[in-house]
Amino acid sequence: MSHTGSLLDRLELWLVWLKRACVLAGSVALVVLVATFGWLVFGRYVLNQTPTWVEQLALLLICYITFLGAAVGIHEESHLGVTLVRDALPPKVRQLLLLVTDFVLAVFGGVMLVAGLELFNFGWSTLLPMLNIPESIRTAAAVACGGLMVVFAGTRFLLRGRSALRGEIYENKEKVS
Repeated sequence: MSHTGSLLDRLELWLVWLKRACVLAGSVALVVLVATFGWLVFGRYVLNQTPTWVEQLALLLICYITFLGAAVGIHEESHLGVTLVRDALPPKVRQLLLLVTDFVLAVFGGVMLVAGLELFNFGWSTLLPMLNIPESIRTAAAVACGGLMVVFAGTRFLLRGRSALRGEIYENKEKVS
């Protein structure tokens, strides 16, 4: 019994580290975005030569910042929502509603993953202007987000369902070691 508990603890710890890796990647992308816009301003007003590639790189970076941030929001359950009705429900009904929500989010992530993979394959032969890299590099952010949504929401669905079967209420707690 403790082996299962430690396995689940390790799984939750792994998900926390995966979330932190997403936050780190998004943060690095944000720093690069700010630095490239600094270069744009410097190039335009000091060198009198505007770097044309900055816009395309900015669009690419914003895709990664947005999609990785959305995946982190799924893990932390921090997306905008109206919880007035949910919070007023009895604990067992609330737990069932949260289970359904986790399941729907995991299914949505799966659909996003499959559709993103199709778009990724379709765009591989097209190059992004000014950057000369495949368009699929941009759509890889959506693929990653879909996969992360499946992992984060799907795992939470399984953990929450396991707790519900035991008569417990699952609390998503971040563990640090």
